[in-house]
Amino acid sequence: MPTNFWKSPDSIKQLNNLDPSGFALEFLRRNPKYRQDYCETLRRIERGAVDEATALSSLARRWGLQFRPLPGNSGRNGAGTLAP
Repeated sequence: MPTNFWKSPDSIKQLNNLDPSGFALEFLRRNPKYRQDYCETLRRIERGAVDEATALSSLARRWGLQFRPLPGNSGRNGAGTLAP
């Protein structure tokens, strides 16, 4: 979601309906340092400079992210979950 929509009345209304973990994720998505770290992590993965699982795990650890795996998902690939 482009940042210029984050302060729209519709966005604020959606934020008011989130549970605490959803609100925390939305707060994190708005952090420019997190967004930069996420993009740099993906670039390092694409260049083959780092192992994907290790890089994503490190990103999650740096930002204090913990996710429960969805039923039927091993929880190994958190790329979509970590996306800003």
